[in-house]
Amino acid sequence: MHDWSADIAALFSFHGLVALITLSFLEVILGIDNIIFISIAVNKLPHHQQKSARTMGLLLALLVRSVLLFFIGWIASLKAALFYLGDYGVSGKALILFGGGVFLIIKTWQEIQEKIQTDEDEIESKSKGKNTFGAIIMQIVIIDFVFSFDSILAAVGVCGVVLVMIGGVIISMVLMILFSGYVADFINKNQGIKMIAMVFLLVIGGILIADAVIDAYNFSVEEEDHVELNKNFAYIAMAFALTIEMFNMKERKVKRRRDLGQKEE
Repeated sequence: MHDWSADIAALFSFHGLVALITLSFLEVILGIDNIIFISIAVNKLPHHQQKSARTMGLLLALLVRSVLLFFIGWIASLKAALFYLGDYGVSGKALILFGGGVFLIIKTWQEIQEKIQTDEDEIESKSKGKNTFGAIIMQIVIIDFVFSFDSILAAVGVCGVVLVMIGGVIISMVLMILFSGYVADFINKNQGIKMIAMVFLLVIGGILIADAVIDAYNFSVEEEDHVELNKNFAYIAMAFALTIEMFNMKERKVKRRRDLGQKEE
C-alpha cells in the first residue's frame, strides 16, 4: 500500500517544493501543444460553447494525467516489446505514439486544407453546423491521452513522489485553464499565428511517429547505442516563426495606421 504520509513529508520539504515548482513549469511547457490543439478544435463550436469545451478538455487532461500517475508500473510495462518485426520490437508505448501521431497529422492536415481552400466566413458557418460538442471533446480526449505519456514520463524524471507529481500536474493545469482563453483568442484572431500553430501540430505529429519508430529501432541495438529524439528543436522553430510573425503583425499595424493618417489628410 502506498505510504501517503511519506509523500506529504516529502512534499513539504525544501527539495519537494523545488521539485513541485520545477515540475509545474515543465508541465506548462509540455502542455503548449495540448492547448494549441484544444484552441483550434473548440473554434469549430458555437462561441457560447467554446469556453466550456476548453475547460472540460483541460480538466479531462488533468484527470487522465492524475489517474496515470497511479499506474506508473503499467506505463513502465508499455515500454516492453509486445511483438517483433525482425529485429525491431513494437511496444505498447510505440503503438500509442504512432496512432496519436497519425491522428494528429490527419486532423491538422484537414484543418489546414479547409483554411487554405475556404473563406473564413464559410468555414465558420460549415464547421459550427456539423461539429458537435461531444465530437470535439472526444477528439480532445484522444489527444490528451497521447500527450499525457510525455507529461507523466517528465514528471517521473523530475520527482518520483506521487503527491508531488500530482501537485505539479494540478498547478500546471490550473494555470493553463486560466490562460487558455487568452491563448485561444490570440490564435484565432491572428490568422498567421493560427497557421503557425497548425504547422506546429503537424510537426508534433511527426515527432510522435518518429518517437515510435525510434523506440522500435532501440530494441535492435544495445542500450548504450539507443537513439533519443530531441524535441526542443520543434519548440525553438515555433518560437522563431512566432517572432517573425510578431514583427509582420507590427509592420501591418504601422502601415494601416499610416494609411489611415494619409486618408484623413
